[in-house]
Amino acid sequence: MRCQFARKRIPCRKIQYSARRRNILLDHHDAPRSVEHPQRECTLRTRDLVNMAVARYAQAPVLLVGDIACGGIFAQLLGTLWLFTSEEQALVQGLVVNKFRGDLAFFHDGIRILEERSALPVLGVIPFVPDLRLPEEDAAALDMPVIPVHPEHGSIDIAVIRLPHIANFDDFAPLAAEQGVTVRYVSSPTSLGRPHAVILPGTKSTIADLLWLREQGLEQAIQHLAQADTVIVGICGGYQMLGRRIQDPLGVESALPEVAGLALLSVDTVFEPVKATHQAEARILGGPGWLAALENQAIQGYEIHMGRTTSPQAWLEISRRNGMRLAVADGAVTATGKVWGCYLHGLFANASLRRAWLTSLGWYGAPEQASTVLHMQAVLDTVASHVEASLDMRRLETIIWGH
Repeated sequence: MRCQFARKRIPCRKIQYSARRRNILLDHHDAPRSVEHPQRECTLRTRDLVNMAVARYAQAPVLLVGDIACGGIFAQLLGTLWLFTSEEQALVQGLVVNKFRGDLAFFHDGIRILEERSALPVLGVIPFVPDLRLPEEDAAALDMPVIPVHPEHGSIDIAVIRLPHIANFDDFAPLAAEQGVTVRYVSSPTSLGRPHAVILPGTKSTIADLLWLREQGLEQAIQHLAQADTVIVGICGGYQMLGRRIQDPLGVESALPEVAGLALLSVDTVFEPVKATHQAEARILGGPGWLAALENQAIQGYEIHMGRTTSPQAWLEISRRNGMRLAVADGAVTATGKVWGCYLHGLFANASLRRAWLTSLGWYGAPEQASTVLHMQAVLDTVASHVEASLDMRRLETIIWGH
């Protein structure tokens, strides 16, 4: 029902007008999931909102990009194309092969096969670029094994709960990029172990994931760790879970009107039908432990959540939302500073906060100027350079501008 409602709300003519007047890049996230599971696009087509549906509404030219590192590049690209409707096929203007390793001369026959079978041009073959450390956008990547940290760097073990509906897990990429820090994703009390810190991340479905947490025995395991002074952190939906209760009187997320939380923070959450989505600037109010040294420091992030949480121990003040000045209290922290949470995503991208918190866990790192953390803009510039060097840019410009 929600998807059908959302379809009715999409301003189709506005999308088409904007696409004609501006150069807009539509990222078809998870689809045509294309390229790994083309059949999934077929089964979801009637409910699809963010993938080829948007391309159809905008009548936008489409490029299919296949990940050759996953294997099966012909099935990925040709299978996806052949499973499209005739209307969708007409939008596809070319193919791209991504993450190619080795000598391109050995793939010339592959390019010929793709072009002959698809009747479309291959615009380019982009090489695999190691050590980019771009944030993952697919939760499947979280199931990959973690490389242990080196003890000589003051190794810190951070366990992020691998919720079934986990969201915005790129929040933790800046932590993982620090030398001497391991970020691993766990889904059972056995794999949880005794880390330096446990993080409950954001989620697309707080109540469902809270019930799952309970069923897995993770709720009790986290509560026991908290009693043993292990640091526990909640971001967004994870912050809601750490509270005393979550109420959903309007059935926004669940048929259950109220669910008990982990009761590690003295906060209560009530779901509301309007979703908060803001670019945010905030000021740290201070607090116990590691927060005291950060008092009055400015940080940046973003909010994307359902619900309102009342807290008697806020440690943040949102000072701007989407550029507009205001003053909204956010977050909660215990008297020891060991358990804390807030709604702000992108928190750990703020170097002073990230490093102060890691230091409180026993970490010692290199000075900021010698940090191994890659500046995101530099990483994106590297990617852009490889893409530009690998694609037929003249043909791409013709596709974009129509001449």
